[in-house]
Amino acid sequence: MLPLHVANQGEEIIIKKIGGSPEVKKHLEDLGFCVGSPVTVINRLGGNVIVKVKESRIAINEDLARRIMV
Repeated sequence: MLPLHVANQGEEIIIKKIGGSPEVKKHLEDLGFCVGSPVTVINRLGGNVIVKVKESRIAINEDLARRIMV
């Protein structure tokens, strides 16, 4: 497993684990990040990671991306 922020760009990957406090986990779940869901890293801009999850593009900061293990 590795954090989402170091995943290869353009490759579809499956979320294996989400770490952090219950509030962080709930926030990520509300955005569509759930264990077993596929995500694709679209781009990296500065400290942000743009991902495609459930047919939506979402930008998250590197700190949140480190909590998502793929």
